[in-house]
This record gives sequence, structure tokens and C-alpha cells, in this order.
Amino acid sequence: MKKWRKAVVAFLLLSMLVIPLGACGSKDEETTKVRVAEVTRSLFYTPQYVAIEKGFFKDEGLSIDLKTTAGGDKTMTALLTDGADIALVGSETSIYVQSQGSKDPVINFAQLTQTDGTFLVSREKIDNFNWEMLKDSTFLGQRKGGMPQMAGEYVLKKHNIDPKTDLTLIQNIDFANIATAFASGTGDFVQLFEPTASVFEEEGKGHIVASFGTESGHLPYTVYMAKTSYLKEDKETVAKFTRALQKAQDWVQENDAAQIAKVIQPYFEDTNVKTMETVINRYKEQGSFATDPILDEEEWNNLQNIMDEAGELPSRISHDELVNTDFAEKAAH
Repeated sequence: MKKWRKAVVAFLLLSMLVIPLGACGSKDEETTKVRVAEVTRSLFYTPQYVAIEKGFFKDEGLSIDLKTTAGGDKTMTALLTDGADIALVGSETSIYVQSQGSKDPVINFAQLTQTDGTFLVSREKIDNFNWEMLKDSTFLGQRKGGMPQMAGEYVLKKHNIDPKTDLTLIQNIDFANIATAFASGTGDFVQLFEPTASVFEEEGKGHIVASFGTESGHLPYTVYMAKTSYLKEDKETVAKFTRALQKAQDWVQENDAAQIAKVIQPYFEDTNVKTMETVINRYKEQGSFATDPILDEEEWNNLQNIMDEAGELPSRISHDELVNTDFAEKAAH
């Protein structure tokens, strides 16, 4: 009997050692690391941070390694040199890469934002703004060739303003220094992202008078993209990634700005929560956050029209060539 009891105890002890090790190994096998390079850290990308903080990626068995790579060129370099698996950046960058004859084309597979994210800020308070007021003014715009600047010029032309002759256009200031330049006295108007635009308004440094996002219409402003080889070799990972994104997009639509701000605050520790709520609400109201990951052909064509208008489109590329909607369509409801 004693021998039997000893054998049982030995078996139980062995089981206690083996089972946790087996479970641990299984968990590791189920978790896939995905390296994501975002072009900047912005409230404009709210659904992405929601997907991470609410555990939607984790639920799909994904571990997200998120890095901010300031600027579209650096973000694409990270992707092309295998420093990242997925890039979050403007769709125009995939067109630039393709025009250079890439052997492993960068494909857009899931859309995060669907409008421009900048606002027109005036130095003086204007009660009844109209775009004609920009004529003969000094306008502090964004970097030449970037989507914010192209969308900005598109909107100006839409309102019969020639950015080259009807105003003084300044676009030789680095992105990081544009807000500082305006605060220091440069320009009558400036094109700014949030939360800077709202912070300037709170501090009395400027006044939001118009939205470039509302004026330029729907376009694939910020999109997740990956090399063709990654989409083929890691098809299941991309499918899981896109499903998690759709869950986050749904959650953002279903919850108010206060709840959303509370969830993503760890990514914006230096930003006042009330300011975050204002910004998120503004983006929600103008439909900047895509409600699903599908990048449709109409949006793609609008993007190229804006690039063409700005003289920055190398050549027209069909929707089918650089956009894969398979993952997004399966994830969308």
C-alpha cells in the first residue's frame, strides 16, 4: 500500500511539473509577434491604440510591437528593409515605392483613417470664415509631397485659390517645427494636426476655422500595408490583425469620446484628457475614423486625383495593383 501511495504521489508531482510547462509552451506557440511601424504618434490613429489596450490583438493571438518612425520615408524604409512587418502610413507612399520599380510591392490591406486629419487655424478669431479670406495672406502649410500638403492645396484650388499666386505659401519648415513657427509669429493661417490645433485654441494662440478633412472628402489617408511576400507567407497573421482592427473600429463607433480617451490615455500622457476628448469627438463627428478596414476604389481614385492636382503623382496605378481588400472584406460586418 505504501508503495502504491508513493507511486501516486510521484505521479501527481510529475503531473504538476509537466502540465504547466506544456501549457506554457502551447501559449508561446499561439502568440505571434507583429512589428508595426507607425508614421507618427497621433490621436488620429485612435482605433489602433484601442485595439491594443482593449486586447483585441491579444484575443487573436497577436503580440504587437509598436514603434513610431517619424516621417513617411523612415516608415517605408523600415518596412522595405524588414525592420517592420506592417507599416501604418499614407497610401501615397505605396505609389511612390511602386513607381521606382519594387520587386516586392507594398500592398495596402486595411484602412484606419478615411479623411485628411488637419485643420485650418487662423491667428485671429474669425466669426464668419470663408476661404476667400486666405487670398493675399501668408499660409504656413505642410511638407511638399506629403498628403497633408497635397490635400491642403486640393482644398484651396477647390475654393478657387491658387496656392502659388493668390497667397504666400510657406512649406520649407520641418513638420516638427510648424506649430512652433506659427506660435512665434510666422503666418496668418496654418495647417495643423490635432491635438496641436485644439491646444492652440485653448491657449489663445490660434482659432480653428475649417477642416481639410471635411473639405477633401474620403480617401485612404492612413492605411496598414505590408510587402507582397509577407501577405502571402503570413496570411493568417494578416487576417487576425485585420479582424482585431475591425473590432476596434466597431468599439470606437459604439463608445463616446470620454470612454475612448480613458482607454488610450497611456499613449498620450502629456495631453490633457479633456483635450483628448475634444479631438476624438471632432474626428468622430467628421467621419475621420474608418468604420471598416475596406479601402474601396472610389477612395483610391480620389487619392490619386489629389496627388495629380498637386503634381506629385508619378503615374496612375489601378486599385487592384496595390490594394488587397480580401482580408478587410472578411473582417468587415
